[in-house]
Amino acid sequence: MSIDVQEAIKRSIQTEKNAMNFYQLGALRMKNPEARKTFEVLAREEREHAGQFFKIYTGGDIPSLDAFLDTPPDNESSWMASITRLVDGEFSEQKAMELAMEREKNLEEALLETAAKIEEPAVKSIFELNAKETHNHYLLIESEYARIMGMVHESDMDTYVRE
Repeated sequence: MSIDVQEAIKRSIQTEKNAMNFYQLGALRMKNPEARKTFEVLAREEREHAGQFFKIYTGGDIPSLDAFLDTPPDNESSWMASITRLVDGEFSEQKAMELAMEREKNLEEALLETAAKIEEPAVKSIFELNAKETHNHYLLIESEYARIMGMVHESDMDTYVRE
């Protein structure tokens, strides 16, 4: 199966921007300082992911990554549409994190699917790296979700299991 690698990279830059905007908007609505900090960290990391893709993008239609990333959000994107619905409805840290975990899981799967179709090792490795980092985002959100929900944190798990 043939894949237009540069088009896939361009889509990935846009997706990372959408994810960055998702976390920026979510962070603005967070009342819990730790939850807000988690979303702020994720927004910065999504910006870094876009940069990783930009380095291997040969298209000339994005001359400046920073200028592109600083454009207004694409409210039609699935990332922005989902957080906008939440912000316009009953926003809560819990719902925002549940949504973020779902989005990160879907993105990880999409990145791995794309990586599997790419022949060029250097490009394939960028997609695989981003899939791994996306999985780490899921784990970070999951941990913060457990904390705000009052669940047992994984660092305390052994204590509770032994008692």
